[in-house]
Amino acid sequence: MEIQRKIEILAPAGDTDSFLAAVAAGADAVYCGLKNFSARMEAGNFSLSELAALTELAHSRGVRVHVAMNNLLKTPELAQAGRLIHRLARQVGPDALIVQDLGMPALARQAGFTGELHLSTLANGGTIAGLPQVSALGVNRLVLPRELSIDEIKAVAARCPEGLSLEVFVHGALCYAVSGRCYWSSYLGGKSGLRGRCVQPCRRQYQQKNQKGALFSCDDLSLDVLVRPLSGVDKVESWKIEGRKKGPHYVFYTVKAYRMLRDAGNDPAQRKAAMELLEMALGRPGSHYNFLGHRPSNPIADREQTASGHMVGKVQGGFKAAYVSPREPLKSGDLLRIGYEDQAGHQTVKIRRDIPKGGRLDIPKGTGRPAPQGAPVFLVDRRERELQVIIEGLKKELPAERPSQDSSFAPTLPKRVRHKGRPREMDVWRKLPARLGNQSEQAVWLTPGVERDISRNIFGRIWWWLPPVVWPAEEKAWVDCLENMTRLGARQFVLNAPWQLGLFAKPERQTFWAGPMCNTANPLALAELARMGFAGAFVSPELDREGFLELPALSPLPLGVLVKGIHPLCVSRIRSESLKEREPFQSPKGEQFWSRTYGNLVWTFPNWELDLSEKWTELDKAGYALLARLHEPVPDKVAIKERQGLWNWDLKML
Repeated sequence: MEIQRKIEILAPAGDTDSFLAAVAAGADAVYCGLKNFSARMEAGNFSLSELAALTELAHSRGVRVHVAMNNLLKTPELAQAGRLIHRLARQVGPDALIVQDLGMPALARQAGFTGELHLSTLANGGTIAGLPQVSALGVNRLVLPRELSIDEIKAVAARCPEGLSLEVFVHGALCYAVSGRCYWSSYLGGKSGLRGRCVQPCRRQYQQKNQKGALFSCDDLSLDVLVRPLSGVDKVESWKIEGRKKGPHYVFYTVKAYRMLRDAGNDPAQRKAAMELLEMALGRPGSHYNFLGHRPSNPIADREQTASGHMVGKVQGGFKAAYVSPREPLKSGDLLRIGYEDQAGHQTVKIRRDIPKGGRLDIPKGTGRPAPQGAPVFLVDRRERELQVIIEGLKKELPAERPSQDSSFAPTLPKRVRHKGRPREMDVWRKLPARLGNQSEQAVWLTPGVERDISRNIFGRIWWWLPPVVWPAEEKAWVDCLENMTRLGARQFVLNAPWQLGLFAKPERQTFWAGPMCNTANPLALAELARMGFAGAFVSPELDREGFLELPALSPLPLGVLVKGIHPLCVSRIRSESLKEREPFQSPKGEQFWSRTYGNLVWTFPNWELDLSEKWTELDKAGYALLARLHEPVPDKVAIKERQGLWNWDLKML
């Protein structure tokens, strides 16, 4: 079948060499981040002057540039982010901004950005019924979750409103958590994944009884030859390659491979050549994951290998004279990773000379214990001379960098609504207790069918909490459930994705609050929720003391906050086959957790509580309208640990 339109090949770039490698490989567009407000803050990223020069070169070759500003924004950052966008629009002129925060579209338009706005996968926008809400936000493109199958992608595309296109990940790292919406890194040390600081705790070795391994570490997504059906999905306009922390070698070969898969039609020789290029890209082992919904593959291989790389040999010799005899030639400049993560002797080594196949490379002793005999050796990056020559040639075409321009932009914030009176209390249950207290609001986590166990006499009194994700295949069941509940008297709902409004046939008859997993952290995001029809909102549980206490005085909506309970670290569509649910497992540092399935989501919890109870007076004084407690049933085999659970209160959310 001949393709009538050319789908965009969208390449990642974390530094200048990777950007130029994408251009050289024939990418249609490149996405990258600045030094601030990017969800990949560990990448090198770009200054405005650097990006301006690269964008001018890209545009001269017909290559679009998308800038990722897909962080969760705290209130004091709105002015800084706005000034950056203002300068970006004037000095760089990118084609699109990629955003996560609900307040960013309004901020970008205030700051004079006239290009496209793309809603990041971190915004959790894959609900079919919620597509009108996504479109009304003012974005031009929705980046779909990696977890969707081809049939689910087609279902989303079939309902996609005019003016909204879709972007689909085709290659790169998979997060264990749905769309990377994960609190694991933040809960354990204040480094928020939603703010680009994730330290990847899911890649660590965990132990459950006598079982030890990478129980949550996923293989890379690689649609490779399966990508062709996407060519016929009308609203899918972009194939996205993940990897802003990867080097130019990876970028060059993945882009060339997917261009070949897009353009080669059904030519078997071209498909084979493309697969060989992907093998050269040095990623993790590949997985088709859920793309074939009738034949999904579990991306957790339960192996020790948790990082990228192509194995080229094993450590030989004793501790005093360790070496590797490579199975294939190695080139000067290659980067090798010795051993597994969390293993003694793990280190990265740069090769200074060519090593022939079967030759000898002595392994430096390093600072700690050496890698044991038999430890694997991985090639993780290659700086081959041919590619470097191409990159250096493009560097000569770069225009001179111009000094950055200043900006005096100041955002216009919404009119605030200050809550009066003492805050109400709310208790949130998985299953309502036999006796309900009269001192607080009562709430229940909702899954279709749970309503059958609750007396109709109290339907109207209960707050019904929706989970953070509703998959496309589940939407009909949810719509039917919510319609039935409304008919029985349910009126109050907490939605943990704003797009879930679309699941309600007559939303004007209900009261909606945005739940804590909507991750609201600034007044502009709250203004969007107010525009959508929400009556109130829980703030992001990741905020620090300053963020918690300043927001109520600036909010156009009444606000709620979680003050106590076992908060989930993440939700996932992946079930680790090696992990027993409702039984404790522990990290290398001795931290304990457990997992449990609710509906079609696997929830992972820590064995200690979020507990801001001692801050109750401060939160009351700040003006919160609602203080909530989560009552998560703890499995019999899990012991809750007594430890301070302030999360980021004293840490300053990074």
